[in-house]
Amino acid sequence: MILVRLSSILLLSTAIQMDLAESSCSSLEITMEKILKTELKTSLLKAFGSSGGGYISQSQGYETDSGRVFVKINHKPQARKMFEGEMASLEAIQKTNIVRVPQPIKIIDLPGGGAMFVMEYLKMKHLNKYSSKLGEQIADLHLYNQKLGEKLRKEGNTIGKGAGHSESQYVDKFGFHTATCCGYIPQVNEWQSDWPSFFIRHRLQAQLDLIEKDYGDREARELWSQLKLKIPEMFCDVEIVPALLHGDLWAGNVAEDDSGPIIFDPASFYGHSEFELAIAGMFGGFSSSFFSAYHSKIPKAPGFEKRNKLYQLFNYINHWNHFGTGYRGSTLNVMRKLLK
Repeated sequence: MILVRLSSILLLSTAIQMDLAESSCSSLEITMEKILKTELKTSLLKAFGSSGGGYISQSQGYETDSGRVFVKINHKPQARKMFEGEMASLEAIQKTNIVRVPQPIKIIDLPGGGAMFVMEYLKMKHLNKYSSKLGEQIADLHLYNQKLGEKLRKEGNTIGKGAGHSESQYVDKFGFHTATCCGYIPQVNEWQSDWPSFFIRHRLQAQLDLIEKDYGDREARELWSQLKLKIPEMFCDVEIVPALLHGDLWAGNVAEDDSGPIIFDPASFYGHSEFELAIAGMFGGFSSSFFSAYHSKIPKAPGFEKRNKLYQLFNYINHWNHFGTGYRGSTLNVMRKLLK
């Protein structure tokens, strides 16, 4: 009899907890929708489609007085910083007028922590018909800054001055004007004039410091101490002009609609154009026509394959930091190959 009563009490307690959780969730949604109405100055705010959730943020589409918007929601304290990096990345890519991205609208703080990022809603489907077109556009994006530099040399220091002040200006260093996040890991983008130094310090070392902190992996530490000394020689005789990168160009961050390709969720910075191709080639989703179209505009430089492995290493370590030791083996294997 006592056992039956205990089990009834437990069931009742669980039901109450579930009701409270649903009620809390529901009141949070109401609060968020009130804030959205105020911030977007809209009387109409109607959710459409199912709410989605990636590994990092939740998302929802809404009808508003001004049309459809797409809202990303993240309740972590660092959400605003993450969304600011994404917004700055979208704006930088959009300014080139080369490849389509969603129009960023507004970042809104949430009471109790976290933020929402409102952007243009685009009805997208998997990249298919426009794969080679995207290859061309990514190459043009990577060449954009170089062409600005050539124009600057021809015109004698006039770009971005006087009447044309809103024009893009040539960038002669590696980095970005704000921090960005690859996944949820913040990336320092302090400007540096030397690419190997920037990549070693702000990408590989930063990720391996997290591995050391969380796992204290002796083998990773020993391999890295040998590898970092060899990295500069992989860039001998390669001229690297800072290129504006998407920064996280895997198949889940590209799509198309009837008018052409679309890229989204960027973590932009000015870096080596080859960096972009590593993750694009790692997990599938890009057809050979994408790479052929890209390389018809930017041919592979000598030593490309080895540097491609080096750039893949960054992505394997980043995945180890995000998803755990399932990526340890791949990380260490790439390090060993690079040391041969």
